[in-house]
Amino acid sequence: MSLPDANNPYSFNEFLEWRASFDYYADDPFLQKVAAVFSGADFPALDEAARKLSRLASFRWRDLADAAAVPEKRPYLVNYDGHRNRVDRIVRPMETLVMEKEIFSEALFSTKTSNWTRVLKMFLIAQNSESCIVCPMVCTEGLVALLRRFADTPELLRILTHLTEGIDGDFAIGAQYLSEIHGGSDVAANLLEAVSEGGHYRLYGTKFFCSATHADYAVVTAKPRGSERVGLFVVPSWMPGNKKREIRNGHTIDRIKWKMGTAELTTGEITYNGATAYAVGPLDRGLANVVGIVLALSRMTIALGGAAGAIRVAREVERYTRFRTAFGFPLAEFPMVRRDIREIGRAARRTTAGAFSVYNEFFAIPGGLEGGLPKAGGPAERRRFRLRELVMLQKITVAQDSVDWLRKAMALFGGHGVMEDFSSLPRFYRDAAVNELWEGPRNVLLTQMHRDFKRVEPWYPAADVVEDILSGADSGVREPLVREISELMKPSDLFGPDAEELCARWDRFCADLFHAYQDLALVHVENTP
Repeated sequence: MSLPDANNPYSFNEFLEWRASFDYYADDPFLQKVAAVFSGADFPALDEAARKLSRLASFRWRDLADAAAVPEKRPYLVNYDGHRNRVDRIVRPMETLVMEKEIFSEALFSTKTSNWTRVLKMFLIAQNSESCIVCPMVCTEGLVALLRRFADTPELLRILTHLTEGIDGDFAIGAQYLSEIHGGSDVAANLLEAVSEGGHYRLYGTKFFCSATHADYAVVTAKPRGSERVGLFVVPSWMPGNKKREIRNGHTIDRIKWKMGTAELTTGEITYNGATAYAVGPLDRGLANVVGIVLALSRMTIALGGAAGAIRVAREVERYTRFRTAFGFPLAEFPMVRRDIREIGRAARRTTAGAFSVYNEFFAIPGGLEGGLPKAGGPAERRRFRLRELVMLQKITVAQDSVDWLRKAMALFGGHGVMEDFSSLPRFYRDAAVNELWEGPRNVLLTQMHRDFKRVEPWYPAADVVEDILSGADSGVREPLVREISELMKPSDLFGPDAEELCARWDRFCADLFHAYQDLALVHVENTP
């Protein structure tokens, strides 16, 4: 019985104290097991590194991320200083600057940092959903991979060192500027011009979606003068010695966009008016290299971040519904709530297992990522093709799933689910909506994958691809998907008669295929002693 009491004694402190004391790695046996299964003999060193970083990510960096993610601290642009000098300064909160310095000083991309250490550390950092750190971290990874493949000049080698090992204790940050006003995904239609001059290039034109505008270096697509082929360039934001003087390298930041998500990260419109740029790789392979290397890594890390968010949200939902009561019972005892908790928890585990499994495939590819489709049909080329498709399948599946389970999770918090000062769920939700669009929207990647399957059909039939992706899965799961893709590959493309129905079937098939892959990865984790 509830009797009147003007001084309602109810408190959330029990839940809040649990949440404040939870260590993302040390208190998560499932994540520890995932790390152990995939890292194998490297696990002892990985475990030690993860425990050390997790104490920062779970407490200090979590609190800094929460403090920075308030409207009054949203970054802004100052175009001119008090003396009428053009500076285009991105002003960010002190909490972000401190956290950025500490995280990038972890030397995630150093040759001294093992692959699995980097992945697990990024997973732990991503549990804070701090986009002004995570987005540049993702972009830096792609820039480093590109330079490790193609850096062949003193300028590019110095930039690589600045990004990976640091210079005088300063670790540089990367970004990638591909999109122009006429369309983001259609990079081949870029109009930004690159003019050769004295052994390097000058860029002229505009980019329309430029995230991490505070970065030190950016990967930029542009067409060399007189060419229809897209080239790839690295552009310093400031030339040596000019960062402290706030003299930008031949470009202006014209405005900062107002986004619904990733609000802590500035996305700007940039005009290049003679910026010094360094060509990376063959100029006629710029599009293939940016998609096959830079964007592929970004897509993998976006999915890793989605998994990290799922793990955090699932545990907080499970704990909150055990703490919170209604009508005399904990929420977790209501069958409808219990079902949702189970679905969210399973989605978090299988998304995490799937993300680590894709990275495992990536690390097994000799020489790493390459631009373009393989052109031959041996075992190595087949494996490289599977990875290419798995990366895209994962990106669209995790991005869409994230929005779905976050919406469901917020509902279990009731009205508190949308309160920005009650939990981080609203921030995760807004960021997840943005991540559905970054690095290729769903429709674009679905179309690309269908085209890829058709192009390799002479040496790698689609049915064989599915059989190999789901190797070890139950025949009741595998065989219907093999039959379905065989039917879906009969039309030459997705633009003929009955195209809408074909597109709908292809969309469903891709989701079903990657969910089956995630389930297989989760079974592997759960069944490994």
